[in-house]
Amino acid sequence: MDPEPFEVGCAVREAINILSSSRNGVQISEVLGTIKCYLGGTENQASLKEREEFTRVHFSAFLQGLVSNLSPDWIELLTSDQQKELWDSFFLEGPADQAFLVLLDSIISTGPSFRLMKVISILEQFLQTGGMSALMWEVCHQQAQAGLPTLQETLLNKVVCLPDHLCNKLQGNNLPIFFPQNYFPLLATEIIQVLQRISDSLRGGLDCSISFVSQVLGKVCVHGRQKEILNMLVPHLMDLTKVDCIWQRMCWRLVECVPDRWMEAVVCGFVQKAPGADVLSRLLGNLVLKNKKAQFVVTQKLLLLQYSYTTAVLQNLLGYLALDSLRRSLLIKVLKELLDTWGSSSAVKHSPVEQQLYVSKAILICLSHLKEPEIESNGQELLTSMMGGMKCHLDSNLPRVRRLGMIVAESISSRITTDGPSLKFQYEDDDETRELKSLLKQTAPLQLPVTDLPNAGNDSPSATPKAVSKPSGNPHPAAPAVSEEGSDLELDSDDDLIPYDMSEDKELKKMKAPVYIRDCIEVLTGSEDVDKWEATMKVLESLIRRNSATAREVSMELAKVLLHLEEKTYIEGFVELRQRALVAVTITDPVPVAQYLTSQFYSLNYNLCQRMDILDVLALAAQELSQPQGSGKNKPCSAQSPCIQIVPGSDSSQDWRRIVDERIKSKTRSLVKGQSPVEPACGPNKFSSLAGHFFFPLIQNFDRPLVTFDLLGDDHLVLGRLVHTLAILMYFAIHTVAAAAMGKSLLEFIWALRFHTDLYVRQGLLSAVSSILLSVPSERLLEDMTDEFLETQSWLADVAEKDPDGDCRRLAWQNLLLMENLLKKLRNVPS
Repeated sequence: MDPEPFEVGCAVREAINILSSSRNGVQISEVLGTIKCYLGGTENQASLKEREEFTRVHFSAFLQGLVSNLSPDWIELLTSDQQKELWDSFFLEGPADQAFLVLLDSIISTGPSFRLMKVISILEQFLQTGGMSALMWEVCHQQAQAGLPTLQETLLNKVVCLPDHLCNKLQGNNLPIFFPQNYFPLLATEIIQVLQRISDSLRGGLDCSISFVSQVLGKVCVHGRQKEILNMLVPHLMDLTKVDCIWQRMCWRLVECVPDRWMEAVVCGFVQKAPGADVLSRLLGNLVLKNKKAQFVVTQKLLLLQYSYTTAVLQNLLGYLALDSLRRSLLIKVLKELLDTWGSSSAVKHSPVEQQLYVSKAILICLSHLKEPEIESNGQELLTSMMGGMKCHLDSNLPRVRRLGMIVAESISSRITTDGPSLKFQYEDDDETRELKSLLKQTAPLQLPVTDLPNAGNDSPSATPKAVSKPSGNPHPAAPAVSEEGSDLELDSDDDLIPYDMSEDKELKKMKAPVYIRDCIEVLTGSEDVDKWEATMKVLESLIRRNSATAREVSMELAKVLLHLEEKTYIEGFVELRQRALVAVTITDPVPVAQYLTSQFYSLNYNLCQRMDILDVLALAAQELSQPQGSGKNKPCSAQSPCIQIVPGSDSSQDWRRIVDERIKSKTRSLVKGQSPVEPACGPNKFSSLAGHFFFPLIQNFDRPLVTFDLLGDDHLVLGRLVHTLAILMYFAIHTVAAAAMGKSLLEFIWALRFHTDLYVRQGLLSAVSSILLSVPSERLLEDMTDEFLETQSWLADVAEKDPDGDCRRLAWQNLLLMENLLKKLRNVPS
């Protein structure tokens, strides 16, 4: 046996015995000074071999002995300077990995005591004096020399989970340095220090492993602390990698060495925190080409499997793929996969609108990065994808989805069409539309070096004449352009003429409007006079409402004429005028007209617009019929007027009391005067006896397909309107005799369509459930429809949890809350 290691072991065991048994401060300080020689850094330090033996074999055991002897009486045997130089120094100057493990294990295993507080204080000093960077540096050296993997795994878990251990142990007495929001930025700073030492080592020609630092970064990110650590780490790496190639390669290696199970969290963190695509390219390098997991995350998961990231993140991600020639093949691949998803009818039907917007943004950003040769080589595939996707989006019932399809189709068409007109659609121009169009206009300036920018000026002369020749409201800039033509043009100019003021001119109307309803019918069915036809349309509604008796005599004929009426010439608001006239006819003679309209809804030879017009008219008529009509007693009387009206020749008590009250009110000053309460209008609900005529004919034939009309097939837009109309009729039938029967029929209708794939239909079904819960008396709902109620409740719970659309989930939760409130009310009612 080698005598030197034997002597080191004997000295350590003897020192531990003395420390545990002695109460002599001088003896304890001498023993600690003797053992400290094995750490080095003193005048009488031990030999190199003895120091290595001590740190490799005996250091952890000695530290555990120091901690086990900690007590207020024992530590007072040393002065404060001796405590710092002899006791604290073993933890702060010795091997950092062993000191860290001993400190943390001691904290976990020790109860509330002086020893616990002392160890926590030492751990705090350890973090503040760069102990973590020393620990990671030692592990990196061990990895280069094939160190113990078990020890490295233990250190990794303890380093990353330190805030959790301290929080569980100290709870409300935790120190700020151990809070996650403080610890992980500190850890990021320590990582930069380690990377700096690794950089210096590499410049000196020495090998060093970066794997442990990558594992620390990966595990911190997968624990959900990307924000805390990358907010500090990314800015430092940005500055250090700008001009230093060694730092660039180190940064690439740092990310490449992250284990696959943590790669997604790291890549997502870098993509979110990088301020631009060029910075992301500098930090990640060609990671997507070297690591399959990173490639899957960048090209699939961040683009197709989730949609929570902002537009800036999408621009970073796709710009990163476009900035390097080796990665551009992935950009083309991503664009094709995005177009496949965008053009999938199943995805359009079942995915949320927010996800479709996210995919549309990604497509437009990809298109903005494509170069002309890439567009030419993939133009046919882009055209095919555009045609299929455009059809799927235009078939949707949701205006927002249709608009997304139009914008993307326009953008693809404008890029692949070099000569000839491109697709153009008409749609609402809102903030979302402008944002989408701005994504296509981006020309990816980061792809061009700064030295290439002046070359762009070669194309500017061709654009300059167009800008100059464009007409302008200011005549002065155009003067030099026409100065060479001579002075003849100036002589023919009309600029000096003063225009007539036509702001108050009115259009002369020579045609007199009809004054009888039968004359209106004759004009609408046979007249070719456009002016007379227009005048008739504008007065028809008022004539119907003023002459209700005459309107009832010809109500069926008039309803038929209006339902089949087509616009002969342009009339502003024609659709609204025709609809209001139909509503007026329906209100004037509700039973026969409602029976006619509901029968025609399922008849042949009607287009979809006419069927939806029928539904709109029935819903509007039901709304107006259900509103109470104020009688004369509800109208404000003269006493509410600020003026005083004296009734001459009247000596009744009511008259003089009214006059006196008005005089008092007129002479009274109110310091605070609120709005006088208005008595609500009250009256019979005319829709009460008519609800069945509107509702039941509509609901009874929905499952019978016609030659040109199939509600359960392709005509899901009309089905959605039908469901919403039934929900409206159910809502206006509140407090009516037929409400219970209507609710039962509507629940059966909902149950038959509950798994419909169209989003608009499902939203209508959920709205219908709300109408039932609000209109049907709760006692009848729970007594007569118990099974349907429970089945609907189970279905709503499933929708609230699993439906892909956020609005459907919200409506389902609202209905579940309504059901719960109904049950609570019934429980509170005394039996």
